[in-house]
Amino acid sequence: MHGLDWAIVVAYLGYVVWDGLRRARGTVDIEGYFMANRSLPWWAVGLSVMATQLSAITLIGTTGQGATDGLKFVQFYFGLPLAMVILGVTLVPFLHRAKVYTAYEYLERRFDARTRTLTSFLFLLSRGMSCGAIISAPAVVLSAVLGVPLTMSVALIGVPTVLYTVVGGVQAVTWADVKQMVVIVAAVIAMAVVLITRLPVPLDDALAVAGAAGRLQTFDFSFSLSNQYTVWSGIIGGTFLMLSYFGTDQSQVQRYLTARSVDEARSSLLMSAYWKIPLQALILLLGVLVFLFYVFQPAPLYHNPAHERAMRTAAPAIYDSLTTTYSSQLAARRFAATGIATARATADTAAESRAIAAFKRSEREAGVTRAAALAEAGKVVSGPTRDVNYVIPRFVLDHLPVGLVGLFLAAVLAAAMSSIAAELNSLSTATIVDFYRRRVRTDASEAHYLTASKWSTVFWGTFACIVATFAATLGSLIEVVNRFGSFFYGSILGVFLLAMIPRARGRGAFNGLIAGMATVGAVSLFAPQVAFLWHNVIGALVVVVAGLALSPREG
Repeated sequence: MHGLDWAIVVAYLGYVVWDGLRRARGTVDIEGYFMANRSLPWWAVGLSVMATQLSAITLIGTTGQGATDGLKFVQFYFGLPLAMVILGVTLVPFLHRAKVYTAYEYLERRFDARTRTLTSFLFLLSRGMSCGAIISAPAVVLSAVLGVPLTMSVALIGVPTVLYTVVGGVQAVTWADVKQMVVIVAAVIAMAVVLITRLPVPLDDALAVAGAAGRLQTFDFSFSLSNQYTVWSGIIGGTFLMLSYFGTDQSQVQRYLTARSVDEARSSLLMSAYWKIPLQALILLLGVLVFLFYVFQPAPLYHNPAHERAMRTAAPAIYDSLTTTYSSQLAARRFAATGIATARATADTAAESRAIAAFKRSEREAGVTRAAALAEAGKVVSGPTRDVNYVIPRFVLDHLPVGLVGLFLAAVLAAAMSSIAAELNSLSTATIVDFYRRRVRTDASEAHYLTASKWSTVFWGTFACIVATFAATLGSLIEVVNRFGSFFYGSILGVFLLAMIPRARGRGAFNGLIAGMATVGAVSLFAPQVAFLWHNVIGALVVVVAGLALSPREG
């Protein structure tokens, strides 16, 4: 990587860390450390809410998803606007006026201490694992850039982030999120401009090629529990997931609890409702543009450089054979793609149809060869060889001009640090408020709780780094983090739904939560074909039904 790129990375990260430490001065109690004294403006809170999602995992996982699967992942977010409106009317004003630190404090007031404890524990487990997946995203980039093992790159990101979070508190985290949004959007737009200018055919013709490859298919109205992304799974399952994530997940609840008023808290959530889907579509489209770039330019057999090196060393004959076959198929695909553009320019529909058929055929053949190549790599490389998470890092390193590489890496690393910091801060909040202060030390000083909060951050940072070392091998990182969440979120949402039903009692809520988690676990184990978005619906419904059935009737 060029010296200018490293200078950009170091300068930006240095500024973010310096500004975070500067804003942390004067924090002497947990109200300031966790809640910023409830004084943040709505627009900063709104950008922080979005930035927690629009993180390094989005830049790497979602763009890789767009390159391999197209735009259909955007259906995942179709339930977001509805969820935000519902939360703005119901949960947000209640929690904000209650002056709680965590959403789970309310559950003790409504039900009992054990329901609060179990729900908070499930949040800690799910968010701790998801935080590990978020660390994995930039670790993949550093591993590819520096040629170091993934575990070392995890440490390079995790250790300084933990140190920064320990000192910073939520106020520093929020303002870092504001900066990362600017840098990420700038990096995405700059990369899109570079990609479009490097296409050898007009953009509309290139998009026709993407359409022939199925990369522009956005809406799937089929109703299937096994189809991962459809309009119905997005609207129904996505609404349940977003209600739970933004309404009951401490990492998000803590954001709008720092706002100055209920109205400003609502406005911060509505910002996500308006802008999240367009931003997500833009990032997926960036992945589609990368796919198109590789249609017209030579594409690597392996996006992961480590797998490529391993195959060249351990099985050179097989590697050469697969490379030759793959190159021939890509040449046929490139010829057919050019034919599509030429036929469109001359309005020759018959020629266009023939070129599309030839393109689809060569695309299928190239896909078979790549699958075979990954299978062969699996014989010489320990662990899974799915390399969707390396698509964007490989493109950036091989093809972006000097300066833009640094901007992209700065965006990834800054996004990772601020997003990880936000997660660790919320994990520490739940640990100290729901467990340590509630059950271990109930009468300690504010200084003691502040110190304990910082040690709690260190613990969760270590836990997340351990999870991160294997999360990158599980497939698309954006799917991994949502799979982790969907296992827990529906059941947690069910408990909060029960809290709104007057007849529900503590015994029913506690046992209903256990029943919901057990049901989701059984579905995951015995019916793995059920798409993970539906786990949110299943968990919530089981908790509500079982909770009401197990609640003793009065009188």
